[in-house]
Amino acid sequence: MPRVWEVPVHDTTRVRDARLAARDAGRHAGLDEDRVSAAELVATELATNLLKHAGGGRVLLDVVGPAVPAYDDERALQVQIVAVDHGPGIPDTGAALRDGFTTADSLGAGLGTCRRTADDFCLHSVPGRGTVVLARIAAHPDRRATGPAPHPVRAGGINIPLAGGEFSGDAWACVRTADRVTLMLADGLGHGPAAADASTAATRALRQAPQLPPADLLRRLHDALRHTRGAAVAVAQLDFTTGRLSFAGVGNAGARLRRGDDWQGLVSRPGIVGAHLPAHLPHHQEQWTPDCLLVLHSDGLPSRWSPGPAAHAASSLDPAVIAASIVRDTSSPARPVRDDTAVAVLSPCPTDRSR
Repeated sequence: MPRVWEVPVHDTTRVRDARLAARDAGRHAGLDEDRVSAAELVATELATNLLKHAGGGRVLLDVVGPAVPAYDDERALQVQIVAVDHGPGIPDTGAALRDGFTTADSLGAGLGTCRRTADDFCLHSVPGRGTVVLARIAAHPDRRATGPAPHPVRAGGINIPLAGGEFSGDAWACVRTADRVTLMLADGLGHGPAAADASTAATRALRQAPQLPPADLLRRLHDALRHTRGAAVAVAQLDFTTGRLSFAGVGNAGARLRRGDDWQGLVSRPGIVGAHLPAHLPHHQEQWTPDCLLVLHSDGLPSRWSPGPAAHAASSLDPAVIAASIVRDTSSPARPVRDDTAVAVLSPCPTDRSR
């Protein structure tokens, strides 16, 4: 059962908690000690920045696969560290990322060093809304999974447990076959370890049969989840031979597709995977174009959530940053999330990104 770590940062004592959480996450990911230390450094700096510049916020840590779906992605685990705040924003992100940029009473490492240390790094800041900073720490290059050239999409997400719980009942995963990428989000019923058991069983079943189309995959998941309390599940699959996106969902897992500036909802059927599966599972099909963006989410988001600026930004933004910004913009410092909350995003890769 995968762990997630949420560290609210509202005083200096929580900076140490962020560092310890990064150490724990790094060891869960099987990183070498020097990469664990890198994760600790990044988490400490990001937590310090939250206090100094935003009046506090949250550091969210998870163990994830590569942002670009690849073969053997489960072997290439990374620590994902995301700092989220509702602060004033960064007026000059270029200056904040400049080499040698330091802040008083911090490590003096700065966001520039965090960017150099991380394998993936992305920053998005909107004046008056706040800032999201993402860093992923992976194993050394010679230990990373290898495979064919990636498809021109990437996936990312955020997973936040209710009330700082050790486990989230939500989970998301993205897998790749030769000509398809499949993104799935599962919301186990309830909270805590039993809900996490259900969502974990869903991700395990996905990896065992990633070639199945969404409706058939939901039937496979239904069998795999019979011994659990069940889950709401949304499955989207992009076929690169046809350029078509197929979607099927059961329960209150939500989905929205953006094409250009227009958004449309993708409708799930009532039911519970593992308990009450509809006899008929129609799937929705749409043409995927370079200006598309797909968002899957659990019911931790309000039903009328607004995409916000990050979801309309250029494809240079990491999809996990988009996911974190959506959660941030639908919450508040006083009420961060109302349930276990997961958001997963599939977006085009920047044209200059080779991997």
